[in-house]
Amino acid sequence: MTDRLRIAMAQLNPKVGALRANLELARGALDDAVAARTDLLMLSELFLTGYFPEDLLFKPQFITDAIAAAHDLAAATRDTGVTLVLPTVWYEHGALRNAVVVAENGEIVATRLKRELPNDDVFYERRYFIPGPLPEPVTVKGVPIGIPICEDIWHPWVCAHLVRKGAEILLCPNGSPYWRNKQHIRKDLVRARLAEDGVPMLYLNQVGGQDELVFDGASFAMEPDGRLVAQGKSFETDFIVSDWALTEDGWRCVEGRVEERTSIDETPWRACVLGLRDYVHKSGFRQVVLGLSGGIDSAVVAAMAVDAFGPDNVHAIMLPYRYTSQASRTDAEDCAERLGIRYDVVSIGEPVDAALHELTPIFGNRPLDIAEENIQSRMRGLVLMAVSNKLGSMLLTTGNKSEMAVGYATIYGDMNGGFNPLKDLLKMQVYHLARWRNANKPDGCLGPSGEIIPISIIDKAPSAELRPDQTDQDSLPPYPVLDAVLEAMVEQELSVAEIVAKGHDRALVKHIEKLVNIAEYKRRQSAPGVKLTPKAFGIGRKYPITNGYRDESGS
Repeated sequence: MTDRLRIAMAQLNPKVGALRANLELARGALDDAVAARTDLLMLSELFLTGYFPEDLLFKPQFITDAIAAAHDLAAATRDTGVTLVLPTVWYEHGALRNAVVVAENGEIVATRLKRELPNDDVFYERRYFIPGPLPEPVTVKGVPIGIPICEDIWHPWVCAHLVRKGAEILLCPNGSPYWRNKQHIRKDLVRARLAEDGVPMLYLNQVGGQDELVFDGASFAMEPDGRLVAQGKSFETDFIVSDWALTEDGWRCVEGRVEERTSIDETPWRACVLGLRDYVHKSGFRQVVLGLSGGIDSAVVAAMAVDAFGPDNVHAIMLPYRYTSQASRTDAEDCAERLGIRYDVVSIGEPVDAALHELTPIFGNRPLDIAEENIQSRMRGLVLMAVSNKLGSMLLTTGNKSEMAVGYATIYGDMNGGFNPLKDLLKMQVYHLARWRNANKPDGCLGPSGEIIPISIIDKAPSAELRPDQTDQDSLPPYPVLDAVLEAMVEQELSVAEIVAKGHDRALVKHIEKLVNIAEYKRRQSAPGVKLTPKAFGIGRKYPITNGYRDESGS
């Protein structure tokens, strides 16, 4: 039995379904492990398939190919001296499993199965997998090592069983998506397990965007007293090597790199940029286009896009109508210049007026209302989609969570687009991020430093500008009030009575509840966007479209 171990955690960015590409990433990590003279290399959960493959797991050929890729990678360990911990899909006892295979010298020497399968939030693993028994330790270089897989560490009996059976170190591969405060939650969880079990744990998380989800990496290692001894980068790929020695008190880290943790203000921006970049690139696009209105939402999306792709790959279009103010035109052009992006102006005046003229026989003498207003929005959506089709750029949509919650968006109009970076950000959070980005440029972002979003955009009253002198507050409560009610209603699932008890007017709360309920059909048809909270519309909050329930509490 050795008394020294060098362990590598490969914090990488796999793509769901890309078996060959993921296999090459893993081979590269194995080469890095050999070069670093490590004893053990760990990859993240279901690495070769990408996490999470969803109903690809019902496709027999996909499973066959994934298992074949795992055998290929295991064979690549021959003559390397590296023991590979590879999380993968596996068949055992005739059932599909979320598993880990351990390979060394070209052979698979052990398999372990995930015991606790998550069945809430965004992952429904019981739809696909059969849980395994309580796992036993695996012997690596003579050292008994426990390998709880992701959800397993949320249930104390799994780690307790491994340690009771002799595990001296715990290695935990994960596919843990980001949401606000998630890094603190993970560390508190690991500290709780270590306080109970008294052995160190290395926690590996993947990184990258996958559809709506963003995996933030931030892998780490911790000793039993809760001391952080290794910390990987956040929102970036990383290769984290730590050295361990057997002491009188058990295994302890003698050398590990600790990266500075991303601040709580920076993480939403980094998550949106990474989620946007990976969604666009993994979908096969290289450039994006968006409507730049002179308002806060489109300005923030433009800034995120420049940080994700660089100025040369972002195209902004102003689409004015007779109600578009000169201030909005000036602000949009100013923002585009600060960001260094292509900026075009395409007037929608003639096509909108032509549509209104052709509709006169049908509309008759009915008074002007939202129907005419929405023609403007839908004409903008038509033009932007035409540019997307012709130039091959993905169209970004720019609605925030507050607007999406209450239906303050035009379906087939400003909701057009392939992806929405702001979908899980309330309006006041968008303002906060705009101010934060003006004062900070995060690592890895490709946009310019300094005040890239004009203060005039941040300071002016928000407006859709679909009629003269319109502001959002004509039909909505002030955004600080609206956001507070939505935070309670959507994020916390509080009742009407509980929200009223927080000091909000009951009639207002009921009105917002009604708007949230009737807008579900719009949200169901909206573009995907980065998930930043547990209750993101679509992937974290799944309500029926036709829904007769109304909360009458507190009446």
